[in-house]
Amino acid sequence: MTTHLKKKLVVLGSINADHILRLEHFPHPGQTLHGESYQVAFGGKGANQAVAASRSGANTHFIACVGHDDMGRSIKAQLNKDQINTQAVACIDNETTGVALIFVNALAENCIGIASGANAKLSKEYVQTQQSLIASADLLLVQLETPIESIIEACTIAQHAGVRVVLNPAPARELPEDLLKLVDIITPNETEAFSLTGKTIDHESDAAEAANILHHKGIKTVVITMGSRGVWLSEKNQGQLIQGFNVNAIDTIAAGDTFNGAFVTALLENKTPAQAAQFANAAAAISVTRQGAQPSIPWRTEIDTFIAQHA
Repeated sequence: MTTHLKKKLVVLGSINADHILRLEHFPHPGQTLHGESYQVAFGGKGANQAVAASRSGANTHFIACVGHDDMGRSIKAQLNKDQINTQAVACIDNETTGVALIFVNALAENCIGIASGANAKLSKEYVQTQQSLIASADLLLVQLETPIESIIEACTIAQHAGVRVVLNPAPARELPEDLLKLVDIITPNETEAFSLTGKTIDHESDAAEAANILHHKGIKTVVITMGSRGVWLSEKNQGQLIQGFNVNAIDTIAAGDTFNGAFVTALLENKTPAQAAQFANAAAAISVTRQGAQPSIPWRTEIDTFIAQHA
């Protein structure tokens, strides 16, 4: 059982049903492969990050949309079991819940295609109905699987209310300056950092250069996740590598989402960004040793035990 904080986290983002097929390798064009296993799990970057935050101990409120279908009802029920406040999760008539089709290869890499479904209905107008919720938050966490104009609206509301904004710029895409100027903390992986800065990250010096480009766009804190190597944390052009943990990875589907949810939870507990990154590295390390998206996300007691064992 998590111990919820008084500080409030609001997550705005997507909800998907993940259809996961495990293969020896990704298929080539025109090729058909027999999978090793098939699984349906609850996912979507927004939902994954909300679950990761709540299981880490955050007082989590979620703004999202599901379809008017059995999958949407099941996902919302599971979010409630994960102690997430779902009053702002809307059920959209005549829409299906979002779907992600995921291939996972023998190296634990993944390849994903998404049908937005109800996620596309998370409109600017709906965000405006949740203005008081966003303005009452201590931190707003957003990603990029819902309409960009809605994300900008949420971040604008947050900035005007003095609420910290954390953007996980995933999936990778170019972003308007209107959004970046509203962001306090950005958490790209190497691919997303390349999309935002044009910098290929092979070494720590590359990460530092990419972070400085993002600082020049007005973002105070840059956290570039680099898989098992850890994360490059840069504040005011001063960067450091926060080492990752060595584990036997079998599935990286929700690693980034787990990191983000745990990271913001630690920030809300008044940990420094460096301490928060280390805590989040531990949560992500646990998640890659398990299959699926939300089923892989650890609870707070598991994270604390893992950190104690690797001290």
